[in-house]
Amino acid sequence: QAEDGIRDRSPSRGLGDVYKRQSLERIERESGRLDQLVGELLTLSRLEAGMSGAADEEIDLVELLRDIAADAHFEAQATGRQVLFSGEGETVIQARAELLYRAFENVIRNALKYTPEGTAVEVRLERRTAPERLIVIVSDCGPGIPESDLQAVFEPFFRGADNTSTAGFGLGLAIARRAIEAHGGIIRATNRNGGGLRVEMVLPINAPT
Repeated sequence: QAEDGIRDRSPSRGLGDVYKRQSLERIERESGRLDQLVGELLTLSRLEAGMSGAADEEIDLVELLRDIAADAHFEAQATGRQVLFSGEGETVIQARAELLYRAFENVIRNALKYTPEGTAVEVRLERRTAPERLIVIVSDCGPGIPESDLQAVFEPFFRGADNTSTAGFGLGLAIARRAIEAHGGIIRATNRNGGGLRVEMVLPINAPT
């Protein structure tokens, strides 16, 4: 026991403080991950139950995508990656803004997990006719995925055999799929010829109500 007026500077006390601090930091991280998981599960549950609301908001898809890409690019620069967006003009549709935002953001951030340092994720918006539709294309320069997993990647909690070290719960692309389908669209993934994954989200011009 330390004498009066003399501070105990024993190594064991210092190690104890470090351990407590590390434990608290770990608890905070795990709490944050749990909150994120609960939030994603609730979103997926709402989509599965058809409780996503009516497509009654007017959205400029070009502006929405540009904002998401700009935010992702800002964060990606810290790890030597980029997000490049191409899409011109004004493309206004009736949609559920929150759901489309989540869909596009989830796909873009998923691509950033796999594209190597020094490369870019490309986000492109195209408009096609016969029938009238909008196509959002997100391409990365990563390793791609096995052909057998191209459909399964959009299922909840999907984890590829070589993706076990990647952060996340396997819900982001599942949410994106349900959100796109809620707008009468489809989402699909293909491997790029030059390497990487290409995800296409096809939306009708007139979203269902």
